[in-house]
Amino acid sequence: MTEETTSELNGPGAPDEWAAYLATAAPGPETASVLPVLDAEKLSRTGRIDALKALERHSGWIQAHQAQILAALEADAEAELPAAVRDRATEAAWNFTCEEVACALKLSGTTAAKRLEVARELDRHYPTTLGMLERGEICYMQAVAVTEACAVLDPEVAGQVEAALVEKMPGMATGQTRRALAREILRADPHGAEQRHQARKRERQMVHYPKDDGMALWGATLPAEQAAAMNAAVDAHAATLPDEGRTLEQKRVDALVDLVLNRTDPGAATSGVRAPREPAPGEPAPDGSGLSEPVADRPVPGGLIAGGRSAAVVQVTVPLDVLIGDSDDPAQLKGYGPITAGQARRIAFAKGTIWHRLIIEPKTGMLVKTDPTTYKPTAETERHVIARDAYCTFPTCRMPAHRCDLDHVEPFNHHDRAAGGQTVPENLGALCRRHHRMKTHHPDWSVRRDSRTGVATWTASTGHTYTNRPHDYRH
Repeated sequence: MTEETTSELNGPGAPDEWAAYLATAAPGPETASVLPVLDAEKLSRTGRIDALKALERHSGWIQAHQAQILAALEADAEAELPAAVRDRATEAAWNFTCEEVACALKLSGTTAAKRLEVARELDRHYPTTLGMLERGEICYMQAVAVTEACAVLDPEVAGQVEAALVEKMPGMATGQTRRALAREILRADPHGAEQRHQARKRERQMVHYPKDDGMALWGATLPAEQAAAMNAAVDAHAATLPDEGRTLEQKRVDALVDLVLNRTDPGAATSGVRAPREPAPGEPAPDGSGLSEPVADRPVPGGLIAGGRSAAVVQVTVPLDVLIGDSDDPAQLKGYGPITAGQARRIAFAKGTIWHRLIIEPKTGMLVKTDPTTYKPTAETERHVIARDAYCTFPTCRMPAHRCDLDHVEPFNHHDRAAGGQTVPENLGALCRRHHRMKTHHPDWSVRRDSRTGVATWTASTGHTYTNRPHDYRH
């Protein structure tokens, strides 16, 4: 790397300036030649963050080229197969490209086979995703997620799913991409999704694995709505246990053991649906206000179940047209993610279920409502913010909102209530305890929230900004 090299690109000169430039520039051979200027010792903290972004973009560019080479190797091997080979199982017995790739890259055979599979799928069926990877707009694991999630779909339907997410993926983390893919697949192939769910349901099973130091992992593979109900039951029962020096997670484990081993009512229901309560005053009413109208179904506790334990609360949000059978779009199961329309209807029409209407802004899909102003949010305000945000409002954090603190975006003034931030949904946001502490006590982190769109913009100590959008009830 020489001064002549950098000057030929007509770019900036100082390492921090190069880092800022490369963080947004399309990666390629010329920009790659400048990467050695990103010396950690010569960069400021802000420059180091920009350098990370630049290196990640170039990593995507390199991995896209590697995928193209792997796909070409796979195509060469397929061309050399005997004419009698007609299916993938027989092909595997003749195709030894995997072994050579494994040796060349020092990978296990399984990992090499996976690399080849992803490369083949990207090259043949997802050129748009491969192009985004080459331009550094997404990371390799997002590209892998597309191939894995869409493997169950016909090529035409898979192309529809990819097209629906092209504009969104560059702004997503890998986990967000997988959840978005799951929802789009349910929307694009509702009948197939229900069939796959029923097939997997027949495969439900217990799991029990030994762990180190005298411990074990115990659980089950089961329908998501049952898992959500069980999780809520554990949380509710854990809340009734004394602390006795235990953390919340320790209490949850102890609650699970108690529920399984010491259940006093052998006839207790296992569906997770309990007797409903009446809506609290101020619940959103089905008033036909002209806004869009997804319906939230909440099996809600009516007190304690046998043995003195608290009953569970399970919530699924389902659009009205899905509820009445006019659409097979997916619904949203709290604490899990998208589920099939069939699953949603079974929950919605289960005994003991009650419905609440959630009013949303049709242009943004954001939940809207106004509430009284006090320092401590009212129960209704709390329910509203939790339903609106769904998760911690820090970008990339997926802590469920019901396990978060409700934070005043503009701090509340305890000495002069009129002078500080109000306790209204527009000034409240769900934050997990870690990110609540960071916002409150770290002087160089700040957040502002657009009350119209619900977008929270975080500013880091380096001056970089990151955005988090509220849950969109339209999708």
